[in-house]
Parts: sequence; C-alpha cells; structure tokens
Amino acid sequence: MKTTLVEIANRIGADIVGPFGMSEENFDARVISGLGSLGTAQAGDLSHLSSPSYRDQLASTDASAVILSAEYVAECPAVCLVVDQPYLAFARASQLFHIEEPMALGIHSSAVIDPLAHLADDVSIGPNVVIGAHCQIGSNVQIHANTTIASHSNIGDGGLIMSNVSVYRNVVIGERCIIHSGVVLGAAGFGFTPNAQGQYETIAQIGGLQIGNDVSIGAATAIDCGAIEDTIIGDGVKIDNQVQIGHNCRIGDHTIICGGAGMAGSTTIGKHCVLAGGCGIAGSSPITLCDGVVVSVKTTISQSIDKPGTYSGAIVASEHKQWLRNALRFNNLGQLFVRVKKLENERADEPS
Repeated sequence: MKTTLVEIANRIGADIVGPFGMSEENFDARVISGLGSLGTAQAGDLSHLSSPSYRDQLASTDASAVILSAEYVAECPAVCLVVDQPYLAFARASQLFHIEEPMALGIHSSAVIDPLAHLADDVSIGPNVVIGAHCQIGSNVQIHANTTIASHSNIGDGGLIMSNVSVYRNVVIGERCIIHSGVVLGAAGFGFTPNAQGQYETIAQIGGLQIGNDVSIGAATAIDCGAIEDTIIGDGVKIDNQVQIGHNCRIGDHTIICGGAGMAGSTTIGKHCVLAGGCGIAGSSPITLCDGVVVSVKTTISQSIDKPGTYSGAIVASEHKQWLRNALRFNNLGQLFVRVKKLENERADEPS
C-alpha cells in the first residue's frame, strides 16, 4: 500500500511541516509505503510520537514522516504531520495501510444452513459454517470457516465473524461488530449450588446475550449468557483476548477491557471505563463501577466504586528476598495497627 503525505494529512486533519520547521519540500510527491515505530522505521515509513517516553528516539528516527504535536516539531528530522492528538491520528492513518482480502460473496458448499434461518442476499459464508434455525444474518456479514451460530441468534449488518467462533442460542450481535477466532458467546454461566449431600446442582442459565453496535471482541474471549435476564455489552465496547465476562454482567458503552481481565457474574461496568490487563472483579455482592473508572493492571476490585478515577491494587515487583520479608510484614499489619492505636490512646490520655 502506498499513499502520499497529502492524502494522509487530509485523512487525519494534520498540518504538514518540513524538517526543523522548513516547508520547501514538494509534499505531493512524497510517497509513504509503510508504518514503523520511531526506533525501527525506515525511509518510506510513517511513524508517530504519541508519548514523551519515546521522545529520545525522535532525533535519530529514519522515518520519512512523523505524526506528532506541535511542541516536538523542532526536534524532528523528518517531515512532520502536526495534530493535537497524535495517537488518534496515527490510528486513523494506519487504516490506510490495512488491506484485508474480502471473502467471496455467497455460501460455501460445505456450509450447513437451517432452512428456517434468514440470510441477507450479500452475505459471505465460509467452509463448514453451521447456522441454526430462526437465525437472522444481516447484510454484508462475513462468517469465516468452522464457525457455529446456534438457533435464534442474530448478527447485524456489516458483522465480521472470524473462524472457529461459537455463538450459542439467543445471542444478538449488533451492527459492524468484529468477533475474533476462538470466541465463545452465550455459553452457560457458572451457576451451581450445593445440596444437603454437598454435591453441586446446576442452576439453569436461561437468559440471553445482547451485544451492541461497533463492538470488537478479541480471540479466545468468553462472554456468558444471563442466568435469567440477559448479559449486555454496550455500543462501542472493545474487548481484548482471553477475557472472561460472567453471566448477567452489564458493560457500558465505549468501555475497554484488556487481555486476561475477568469479572464475576452480575458485575456492572459503567461507560467509558478502562479495565487493564489481568484485573479481576468479584466480591461478596455484585460489583458496580460508575462511568469513567480506570482499573490498573492486575488490580482486584472487591467493592463497588461510585467515583470516577484511576484505581490500583497491584504490588510492585521487588527483589525476591525483600518481597518475602515484606510479605511476612504484611501478615502482621493487623497487630501493628492495634499497637499504634493503643499508643495513640495512651498519648491522648496524657496530661497536656
């Protein structure tokens, strides 16, 4: 894929500034053929400076053009594409270089389509796909090989379902959603209760799963159906790989959930939240996070949060022997608190 600086600038709304503030070059003739990071980009590549952490790589970059904010123009040896939000601009520019071979229109001869399913005329159905009764498959939907769509499930217009996806019954997927390989949607939630003999009996999971528009779900993620009511994923939600979302969870619009995160059933996440990688959400009662909450990597949330902000709970790594000493001290915090409280009370009783 090749494009010119002018085309890129128009796409991202950037001002073009020549090296070190000079603007004598013929930008219409400058062709960009690829993308690269500041440290590895070669001639012909477009790069970006989106974080001050990479500023020390800017002066030595071999990129032909760099997307950055105005404050770094004087330090850049390449042509600058100046914007207010470099990372967002780079995301938009990257779409110019993404070439995905579309599936052929039509239904592969090995696909199994129930006669009671309804498919739009312009769908693309790959090999060994199975679509159950009463399913609704919208316009311009692509379903890749070996995917199963169980009965009474719907896929909205423009959906992209990659290979080996399992969609259980009563799952509704909105428009323009991307579901990556190995995803399981609508499986039974983890619902069991012990009987008098201590054996676990199953609680039937009879709810469904509703997924909004413009949702992206990463590989090997599992989202359970509801126990009674539906599990709900809002519009614009972006979910990374290997995420577990339990039954009856509700995820607000435009929330991001990073890889390895997990949440127990009936968790409610607000809009525009960020759950970083490996974080976990569970408690003695259902957890609710308000809008605008950011949960740091590996943090465990065991109580509801009603104030927007960033919350962290991970223990920073240290040398192993020091970590062991600190772990032992952590177990004595309760006793230490009692001793400090006793000293405070004794001082309070002393005559002034």
